[in-house]
Amino acid sequence: MKNNLYFIGSFSNIYRRPSKNSEVTSQIIYGERFKIISKKKNWIRIKTLFDNYIGYIKNSEYVKNINPNYKVSKLKAKIYKKPNIRTKKWLTFGSKLEAIYENNKFIKIQKNKWIKKTDIQKIKQQEKNFVKIFKKFLGVKYVWGGKVYKGIDCSALLQMYFFYNNLFYPRDTKDQVKYSKGKLKIKEFTKGDIIFWKGHVAICLNSKKLIHAYGPKKKVLIMPIKDTIDLIQKTAKLYVKKVARI
Repeated sequence: MKNNLYFIGSFSNIYRRPSKNSEVTSQIIYGERFKIISKKKNWIRIKTLFDNYIGYIKNSEYVKNINPNYKVSKLKAKIYKKPNIRTKKWLTFGSKLEAIYENNKFIKIQKNKWIKKTDIQKIKQQEKNFVKIFKKFLGVKYVWGGKVYKGIDCSALLQMYFFYNNLFYPRDTKDQVKYSKGKLKIKEFTKGDIIFWKGHVAICLNSKKLIHAYGPKKKVLIMPIKDTIDLIQKTAKLYVKKVARI
């Protein structure tokens, strides 16, 4: 098994099996570390080192070593061929970058790949305002297995807050609910409460509103807490399993 490889594409789907017809279970983004478990034709079976997630990606767009010193802090950051010469490509929120050259306005991360400094922060910067991070994804399309600006699912929305802050947190809701300490019965919800159902999770922005990537509405949106609990119980026959704290 090869260690400390870094993905350097904009992002890639992680598939359950080595086929694009297989289920997408997650995604890997620029600067994310992984190990190769095995190779099969044009596919590699990988294990991401942040959350130990296993799946298949196409066998391309990775290098042995980078030393990230910046990260993307906007929902998406335009890639420039040269300073002020745009491309049609973007990097997503949380991407980890190594500046191999920088000037007052841009950093260079690869040949013909430059990023604006207004779109990034230092790698060790901490964003404790979780509301600010979650609201970046408002209106983003709900996509099963997604965790980028083009589409995201409920568990990834929560995980990306921790990923950005360089803190471990599981990828899937079934693992998140086990990992997070909490309780079932709660009288009043407060800012920072994490509400878990079987296969779904939402985060309270205050005592009245929550934010989540909600499949039936096909996007990330803010909804009333109690109405959402009633709606999920009515439509999916699911009850709250646990309430934890972010």
